[in-house]
Amino acid sequence: MNPHAHQIHDTPTDPVAAATHADPYPYYAALREGPSLAWSAPLRLWVASRADVVAQVLQGHGALRVRPAAEPVPHAIAGSAVGEVFGHLVRMNDGAAHEAHRPALQHALAKLDLNTVREAALQVALRVPRQHALSDTVFSMPVQSVAHLLGFADDVLPQVERWVRDFVACLSSLSTPDQLQGASVAAGALMARFEALVADAAPRHGTLLAGVLAEHAAPSRALLANLVGLLSQTCDATAGLLGNSLVALLRMPSLRPTTRTRDGLQAIVEETARHDASVQNTRRFAVAPVTIAGTSVVAGDAVLVLLGAANRDPAFNPDPERFTLVRAQRRMLGFGHGMHVCPGQALACTLAAAGLEALLRRAPDLDAQRKRGWHYRPSANARIPVFH
Repeated sequence: MNPHAHQIHDTPTDPVAAATHADPYPYYAALREGPSLAWSAPLRLWVASRADVVAQVLQGHGALRVRPAAEPVPHAIAGSAVGEVFGHLVRMNDGAAHEAHRPALQHALAKLDLNTVREAALQVALRVPRQHALSDTVFSMPVQSVAHLLGFADDVLPQVERWVRDFVACLSSLSTPDQLQGASVAAGALMARFEALVADAAPRHGTLLAGVLAEHAAPSRALLANLVGLLSQTCDATAGLLGNSLVALLRMPSLRPTTRTRDGLQAIVEETARHDASVQNTRRFAVAPVTIAGTSVVAGDAVLVLLGAANRDPAFNPDPERFTLVRAQRRMLGFGHGMHVCPGQALACTLAAAGLEALLRRAPDLDAQRKRGWHYRPSANARIPVFH
């Protein structure tokens, strides 16, 4: 019996809890029918669920920031090695700090040959040991693939993955002090590895690191920190995309013939990114008064941006509840929008498609896994399945 069959009609307790609910989408639909910008008294923040309002918030760069003005680095990690890395991340900064290193990452990612990346990622994914639990494998495959793409030797990929998985604890509000300490150790180790990778020799031709260094001949610690950030984004967001693509195959057996071709696998992943996004929400913080969808937001207020709800807004994507492999214009906000749009969207979908192909080459019993079921990892914003 599917363990969440009895939960499927429950209502999430709030918009944050919706991220890991068995089926948050009816709840999101109800939110879209409410105010354009709704105040949540329990969460003490505004909630945006409609696609047009979400886009407006994500484009409000002057008055809205990705971090609170008074706390650019979370207090729990300020002054530590992981706090240093966090403070350099372009996704966690605005203004000059954001613009300093984003172009190098954007240009390097844009120059990648995705066919070559996919073949390399498939080979890396196939080398992940079969005895790994499926829930760990969905992390291992994309993280090790990006580490390989950055130029790390194959024999150190598992260790890099362990450090990355420890590091991402610094990005979660749910992490314990011990996890944050482990994240700081991992941040120091990753920075040291990147410094050695840059110093030892010219990066391997065709690697993402070579592409980044072609844009920045003299890499700073801030730039290297953003390479750690790229790995960390891969860890949760792409693991969730891979895991949720597999969930789509479990829920909808009619999709399975599509997996016989690479184009079919790619289509499944790209529609999953819209239909069941791995990043369900993000936040913006007002540093000055601003009007959003006719509502006055004052400095100090926070806005919870429901990306997963916006992707299924019928005004944004026609027939949004249907999982449709070929859409005339697939639109999604799960990779952000405006200045902070994720430049790695094409890479993430390519890695997830390669990972899905590798998983299916192992000939898993999808019907048996569907009966065993899955739930979602505790998180305030990520939707990553844990398979039973």
